This record gives sequence, C-alpha cells and structure tokens, in this order.
Amino acid sequence: NQQYLSLHMEEGEGADNTNINPTRRNFFTSMASSTLATTIIATSPIILPTLPSHAADGAPKSTADATITDKIFIEFKGLTPPNTDGIGNNKPDRITIALFGQDAPQPTSIIKQLVTRDGYKSKCKPLDTSRTLQKEQLEANKVYNSCMDNQDTVGVNYDYSTVWRVVKDERIDVGAVSGKFIARENPNFEDARSGLTHDAPGVVSVRRGDEAGYSFTIFPGSGSSSSSYASMLDEDNVVIGRVIEGMDVVEKLNETPVVKSAGRKLTGGAKAKNAPSRGCRYGGSEYFCSEDKPLKKILLDKTGVL
Repeated sequence: NQQYLSLHMEEGEGADNTNINPTRRNFFTSMASSTLATTIIATSPIILPTLPSHAADGAPKSTADATITDKIFIEFKGLTPPNTDGIGNNKPDRITIALFGQDAPQPTSIIKQLVTRDGYKSKCKPLDTSRTLQKEQLEANKVYNSCMDNQDTVGVNYDYSTVWRVVKDERIDVGAVSGKFIARENPNFEDARSGLTHDAPGVVSVRRGDEAGYSFTIFPGSGSSSSSYASMLDEDNVVIGRVIEGMDVVEKLNETPVVKSAGRKLTGGAKAKNAPSRGCRYGGSEYFCSEDKPLKKILLDKTGVL
C-alpha cells in the first residue's frame, strides 16, 4: 500500500491540484491515515491495570493495614468487682474498637447505630399465633403490639445487653440484646469479601447473614487452639474492626469463669455436643444453653461513637 501510494503521489507532483480527481484525493488521504494509525497501534506498548497485591496473588489482607474509618467504645459492668474502700477510683473496663468502614461498609454501619442511643431501626417480627396456652398467646400479642407502637421511633441498641458466651482463647460473644428488643428482626450482615481475616488478638467480626442476632465476636487470639479456630471464624464471620485500646479488658473477658457441663452427655448419639445454640441468647430452654455462659452477668453499661 505504501509503494502504491508513493507512486501515485509522485505522478501528481508539480501538477495543478485542482486537476486531481477529488475521489482519488480522498482515497489517497484515507489510505495514508489508515497506514499511520496501524503503525502507531503496532508499536505502542500495552499497559494493563495494576491490581492490589492481595487481589493479585490471593494473599489475605492484614488488619494492621486496614483503613480505620470510625471508632466506638464499650464499657462493661460486672467484669471487675466494685471498689469497696469508699474512694471510688475504679477504672472502667472499657475497650475502643476501630472500624474498617471501607472494607465492610454495611456491617460497620449497623454496629455504629447499635452503640448509639437512637439505635438501629429494625422491623418487628411477625406475630406468632401458634401458642397453645391462652396466657402465652396474650403475652405474645402484648409484646407484638408494643413493638409495633415503637417500630418507627425506637431503634435497637446495646443498652444493658450482655456478654453471652466466652470460649477461652477462641471467642468472646458480645451484645445479646434483651427485653423489648427481642421482638425485632435480626439484621442481615452482608459478606464484604474484603480479604480480612482473624490474624491478630482483638479482631472484631460479625457472623454473615441474620442468624447471629445483634451480637459481635472478639477474637482473643491466645492459646494453642487459637490458630485453628481463627480459620473457622474466617469461614463464618465478616471482619469489621479490631480492639485498639483495652486489650487488658479483653484478657479479663477471656479469663472469665463460665458454666461447664463437667462431661455430662446429651441424648442424640455420638455427634451430640455440649454447645449452646444461637437461640440460647434469648433464654432458650435447652439444657446446654448455659454452656460457656459467664458465671456472673456482664453487661454493656455504656457505648458510643468517638
């Protein structure tokens, strides 16, 4: 194409441009532009987008490198015996949690609302009409009607919720709501797929979906079993933050005496386990509902956003 173009251009040198057929002129012009564009494309380097290192090589992202978007605090009541010397200089058992709002925006938004007075606006559960005893049905109706009256104005919060389970070195489950809030629908925590894992003591997470109520888990990260249990938490939970102040309080929670069944076997065969179900947070009647429950009630006394 280049030789053909050069030949015909030489034939036209010195001639009056007005005598050149316009159709031929347009043809030669388009051929020259096409040849030039092809040469540029062929010789230009191809630049591919750069992926983040953890996305490119599949490696998990460290919580130490995660961006902190918000901070919340929680003060526990009942963890440390009150001061009896009359001086009143007890230090509150308080932790500060850094939230990773960029990595898990939806779950962290819900947790932020739960630590405020206004709370998280959740709908009431449908009315249960299956009660056999009339007294129980009347009570269920009363709870439902009260919930509907406050559904749009009162949100669920952590006021006087409890630490409901402690499995030493493996998990500390915090935030079992009670009272009027048990009539509300559970939040549905979305999977953030951020790549964050339970890679250090104090990592905070929530269970994916709506099965775990309003509670969250603190990973103590100590002991010989912590590494294998961290992998189990990675499968079920979404990492939302980590404790940045008050790890001494986390250690106290981890050492809290809990109820143990002393080897008593349950019915149901060899696969039966002495483990509390999630329904135990709300007063389930199963024998093992007290398993791993703190011997003394530990309340979330004060909470808020910093």
